[in-house]
Amino acid sequence: MADIYKEIQKRILVLDGAMGTMLQRYNFSEEDFRGERFKDYPSSLKGNNDLLSLTQPNAIADIHRKYFEAGADIVETNTFSGTTIAMADYDMENLVYELNYESAVIAKYVATEFTNKNPDKPRFVAGSIGPTNRTASLSPDVNRPEYRAVTFDQLRVAYKQQVEALIDGGVDLLLVETIFDTLNAKAALFAIEEVKEDRNIDIPIMVSGTITDASGRTLSGQTVEAFLASVSHIPLLSVGFNCALGAEQLQPYLKRLSNQTGFYTSAHPNAGLPNAFGEYDQTPKQMQTLIEAYLKDGLINIIGGCCGTNPEHINAIAEVAKNYKPRQTDVAV
Repeated sequence: MADIYKEIQKRILVLDGAMGTMLQRYNFSEEDFRGERFKDYPSSLKGNNDLLSLTQPNAIADIHRKYFEAGADIVETNTFSGTTIAMADYDMENLVYELNYESAVIAKYVATEFTNKNPDKPRFVAGSIGPTNRTASLSPDVNRPEYRAVTFDQLRVAYKQQVEALIDGGVDLLLVETIFDTLNAKAALFAIEEVKEDRNIDIPIMVSGTITDASGRTLSGQTVEAFLASVSHIPLLSVGFNCALGAEQLQPYLKRLSNQTGFYTSAHPNAGLPNAFGEYDQTPKQMQTLIEAYLKDGLINIIGGCCGTNPEHINAIAEVAKNYKPRQTDVAV
């Protein structure tokens, strides 16, 4: 995938916005989530957004299309919860390969459609690898601090299955994102390296951590610098932050990261902080102004949006990003 390395040197690349925010617009019912195939499934399926790649594929394709139309260079597959560990909530562990594969195929189909229309602006698909709903570093039981709900090896096996399916489906790169526990991410990176070795391939990897609060640390307690040190043993396309914070709150941590790494940098912050109802009020124009501060400081190579962002936000970000040069780095191509 030499192409993305070429493109990232030419300009700031734009990542898409939130999948969940867009899916809320459809107001899908339990029956919509089930579709014909799962109409008699014994578990409740509403909320299993990854399943929509099988039951509502046209909606998923349409969301990818809207983000590309807004100016995105990269869209993420609808696979944030695409591991056996996360799918256990719905008793759908056996569908994990198919969910990831089909999600990748849908996104790649739309990306190819846009690349063919404008070959000078190739579009890419990032296989979204979420953190799972368990943590390898922390105990979920305050009375048993030594207890862990998942092991490193269980994570590695689950991530490997997801990675194989995403690659088979045609993704251009892998995005290990919303990392609140770096040990989980290290299991994902280990799994990716295993697949690369098994198949004798190389594939670009993005890593994106989550600063959870004003302490400036991840949930598992790492500072920006510690997080960076923990993931820099593998050659990465980019390292960055997403989720939990808005663009304004994220800026000081991004600055520290940018000053410390030779990798390309990425950010996809939320549309501000949630209000009392858990909703995001930040307008595209407000977010654009905050993102422009990143660009003026030369902090970024890949920029997009997380919770609360939609194609209007991505369009505003893309409009301002084209006026700035990408952050300079010493990454060897």
